[in-house]
Amino acid sequence: MGALHFRGTGLPDECHVELWVDQGVISAEPIPGAETVCESGWIVPGLVDAHCHVGIKFGGGGESVDGLIAQAETERDAGVLLIRDAGSPVDTRCVDDRPDLPRIVRAGRHIAAPKRYIRGLPVDLEDEAQLPAEVVRQARAGDGWVKLVGDWIDRSVGDLTPLWSDDILVEAIEAAHREGARVTAHVFAEDALPGLIRAGIDCIEHGTGLTDETIELMVAHGTALVPTMINIANFPQIADSAARYPVYAAHMRDLHSRLKDTIGAAREAGIPIYAGTDAGGSIVHGRIADEVEELKSVGLSPTEALGAACWEAHTWLGHPGLDAGAPADLLVFRHDPRGGSDVLAAPDVVVLGGQVVKTR
Repeated sequence: MGALHFRGTGLPDECHVELWVDQGVISAEPIPGAETVCESGWIVPGLVDAHCHVGIKFGGGGESVDGLIAQAETERDAGVLLIRDAGSPVDTRCVDDRPDLPRIVRAGRHIAAPKRYIRGLPVDLEDEAQLPAEVVRQARAGDGWVKLVGDWIDRSVGDLTPLWSDDILVEAIEAAHREGARVTAHVFAEDALPGLIRAGIDCIEHGTGLTDETIELMVAHGTALVPTMINIANFPQIADSAARYPVYAAHMRDLHSRLKDTIGAAREAGIPIYAGTDAGGSIVHGRIADEVEELKSVGLSPTEALGAACWEAHTWLGHPGLDAGAPADLLVFRHDPRGGSDVLAAPDVVVLGGQVVKTR
């Protein structure tokens, strides 16, 4: 692996950047004989998809090894070099053996109750008293995260309802924290949010049911939000397919109709927001640039929106950016990547582990 040299403009501060890469890591000190990859352009850490399902087949179910590797390749080619995999029913550790594929931070499998989530994806618990022990198992199977299903349609009620009692959530989240893991939860509606946030959950996925009160709770508890806005665009279609449950269908349409106001209010209140596509199942992989554009639509500046999928997300997940000694995972753009999804979706150079894995 030969040494590489990069010169350009960095973000978010727009300062001149000059760095070298040797043996897969970044150096701020010149390396004699390094090959210059770029003399100008925009240099940023690899993008982050903070809610991505490598291992879930498009259309549903677990993916094959070849299929999940193709998903990871698609993310890489779109500039995503770090993935927080928010639940997968299959073992994706084979990706770790491929230095040309993104790094994955896993959350184990979803944890749900019987018939209260998508068939085949979660571990289903017959008794909620099992939740703390299962959280510990998933924490040990993952990479520092656990994924709960916080609410889902209850067909006996005909609407979205919480899966867990407040008391068991406190016990389960404390158990995860003792294991050194953070906890996140799928939540669409309003009712599950107070118990999850008060129990100390670290992140909320989707968050379409946030209210002024639960936004205040999230601020007070330091809870993060990954809104997956390109996935929420599917709510009207989901409602159309749920004619047997008119209350649920109306609820989904209402949540969708106020999405931008809801996420905008969360942003205005200062809740940390990160970009995640929910790729896998109903969203194809490689769409992080579209999610960044959606974040702009709720009030994030172009720099903030890109940061939510780049340097800010790296910090949140505990991974370095372009620091000396960090893994050399970076992107080069000929044009400013804040300029729009067409630019961001097509990095001119992708460097992963110090190797140039894609050029345009």
